[in-house]
Parts: sequence; structure tokens; C-alpha cells
Amino acid sequence: MGFLNNLFDMFEISTNKSRNKHKNLQTVEIKVKMDCDGCERRVKNAVSLLKGVKTVEVNRKQSRLIVTGFVEPKRVLEKVRSTGKRAEFWPYVKVDLVSYPYVAGAYDKKAPSGYVRNVPHAVNPTPDTERFISMFSDDNPNACSIM
Repeated sequence: MGFLNNLFDMFEISTNKSRNKHKNLQTVEIKVKMDCDGCERRVKNAVSLLKGVKTVEVNRKQSRLIVTGFVEPKRVLEKVRSTGKRAEFWPYVKVDLVSYPYVAGAYDKKAPSGYVRNVPHAVNPTPDTERFISMFSDDNPNACSIM
């Protein structure tokens, strides 16, 4: 059946309606506060019972839950919230990946060490934006030849 499924996928032929609902392998990161072993076990067991979950990693020190599998991120978040814990998607990014880590809104005292909040104005400007910024720069000798 594997060969026929690949052939059907190549020619986009569907044998039934459910084949269009393939889920991709995803890694979902969630921030959830866990104080004790019981909280950690409750959250881990609830998420591992979801259909399609391959691995569940819990990092209590960072208040982080990493779920890998063929799951939808919203369903994982709902399942964690059903345990009575307050949860949100992981809002942090490593400091090394951000060019302006101390911009307003990016630095967070509650963030784990080595992480800052993922805010759009902390990332490098796009090449188009950089071109317009350097157009009127003092460092550029051809900056404003009109004036």
C-alpha cells in the first residue's frame, strides 16, 4: 500500500476525505509553571495521552514543556490548561538569535537565563528597510546628493 499511497499523493488523487487532513510532525513549546513532582507528572501524563504525541519533555527549572509529534499546537495548549495550570506558548527566544536584546519589551526579568521575549522590533531589520535607513546616513558619501 505504501507505493500506491505515494503514487496517489504524486498525482493528488484522494481515495477518501480523511487523507487531506495529514498533520505534520511538529515541536510545540509551552510555558507552564510547575512547582512540584506532582504538577510535572500531571501535565506530562495529560499531554502524553493525546493522539499523535511522540515525545514529551519537561524542564521544571525553565517552566517549559516540549511536545513532539503529529499534533496541533492549540490542542496541546488546551490539554495543558485542562489540568488546571495556566499555560501559554513559549514566548522566549535565545539571546544569540536577537540583534537587540535590550530593546523595550524584549528584556524580561522572569525569562530563563539566556532568553529574551520574542518581539518583532528586537530582530534585525530586513534588507529593504536597511537600504532605506542607509540612504540618508552620514556614513554613505552618496547619501543625499540632491541636497
